[in-house]
Amino acid sequence: MIREIVVYPDKRLKLISKEVKLFNGALHDLLDDMYETMCAKNGVGLAAIQVGVEQRVLIINVPIEAKEGEADQPKENTLEMINPVIIEQDGAEKYQEGCLSIPGVYEDVERSKHVKVEYLDRDGNPQTIDDDAFLAVAIQHEIDHLNGKVFIEKLSYIKRKKFEKEWKRKLKEG
Repeated sequence: MIREIVVYPDKRLKLISKEVKLFNGALHDLLDDMYETMCAKNGVGLAAIQVGVEQRVLIINVPIEAKEGEADQPKENTLEMINPVIIEQDGAEKYQEGCLSIPGVYEDVERSKHVKVEYLDRDGNPQTIDDDAFLAVAIQHEIDHLNGKVFIEKLSYIKRKKFEKEWKRKLKEG
């Protein structure tokens, strides 16, 4: 089921998501719905809070070069992370980021180049991932959502003020 995306400046995006304790059918349904929603909106990642669910759940599916007739986001390539914790991070790199909760806005954001993350899979099994490519950026972006942050908060004061002014105008225009 495709769920509605929570759009900035909705106050829910400021909430710190709660740890998942039950690994059951409801969690599996949430993960499946998040995948469908992310694909329908052409996203790379999605945090549960972005569909109004205050749980430490995120998914990421870095698009691949698909052959004709194949999906560029096959479900088996989807990384499902429950209760993720960054245990190592270093380096710095700028990437242009966008967000399904702030559609149409793209800005350069500095993040750690390398991250190592511990998390649980959909069945509650412990996992670790270590990455220093685009996936590392996507993980940091989605974990920020779980901590009540959106990427525009990482912009300079001047860029942030410009964004806020343009975003208010865009929302008024509807």
